[in-house]
Amino acid sequence: MSKARFAILPLALLISGAVNAATVNPFYAGVRAGGVHYADFDTKDYTNGTYGNGSDGIDRDDFAAGIFMGYNVTPWFAIEGGYTWLGEVTAKYDEHHDLGKIEQQAIDLVGKFTYQATDKVDLYTKVGGAWQFTRAKGFGETDRDDSLIATAGLGAEYHFTDNLSARAEYQYYHNMESKPTGTDTKINWDANYYGVSLVYGWGAPAPVVAPVVEEVVEAATVQVEPISVTMPFAFDSDSLTAEDQARLEPIAQRLVNFPNAELVVIGHTDSRGSEAYNQKLSEERAKTVAVYLMKHFNIDASRVKGEGRGELDPVASNDTAEGRAQNRRVDVTTPGFEIQAEAAEAVAQ
Repeated sequence: MSKARFAILPLALLISGAVNAATVNPFYAGVRAGGVHYADFDTKDYTNGTYGNGSDGIDRDDFAAGIFMGYNVTPWFAIEGGYTWLGEVTAKYDEHHDLGKIEQQAIDLVGKFTYQATDKVDLYTKVGGAWQFTRAKGFGETDRDDSLIATAGLGAEYHFTDNLSARAEYQYYHNMESKPTGTDTKINWDANYYGVSLVYGWGAPAPVVAPVVEEVVEAATVQVEPISVTMPFAFDSDSLTAEDQARLEPIAQRLVNFPNAELVVIGHTDSRGSEAYNQKLSEERAKTVAVYLMKHFNIDASRVKGEGRGELDPVASNDTAEGRAQNRRVDVTTPGFEIQAEAAEAVAQ
């Protein structure tokens, strides 16, 4: 896989906390529409205690639609909730006359587990619970039933841009139920939703390319040596600790004292996990370090270059825990440069 490069956030990040919140916001929302198929009908007649499949004369398919919102806890796990209209189960006297209808709705709360198959395509599964509420009409009186049921699903998601994607998915709702008033029968069935979704996420900003600045070097110059720091990271983490921030102090002082100094941030991972996931995690680690220095020390985005190299550039063996810990890192560097002697003396003073 080629090394994916990214540019570190727009200049507006330095002057607006609101802009920064938008660029790192892990929330997403979407709408979905499709069909629903009803199956596995069971009935219990409370008058005589008999059971049956209760599926004769029932329209088994209808239209379904819903809305949802989610929060990306990590690149591979999200919490997602939403509302779905699951159509109507229609019981018939015959092909021309309806006996009654049962409207179905559900409010979901699920965990979403994602595997990044390619740069554009994710595969995912969902599992959790749903609060189902049905309303029977036409059996005698209108009646509503509510209960907590299990739900699970799977699907594929294609990313058009960093913010816009589409899904094709299937979701299973187990043991919907209704006991129409005016009857002595309780009905249970499963609902199988299938459809497509359009999703908008508040995520990473569009890449920007830092401008190349040509420097004019005067005859009376001195060489400023480079400074490098290696930042270790915990497994599957892209967070900075107070100790990490202290390690960055020499880098920060160099950037503050020398306005022409540049910052180069390169993220790495160990070999556990897929190559695509590790590539994305290495980029997130590099971005975390760069954003911290930019925000807290007022460093312009044009001075920052970032890159994620995933698992492709280890410094130790991935066969041991110690080696993998060394490979989970971000290399932070301010390259060496030449500066006029008078400017160097002023900084020293």
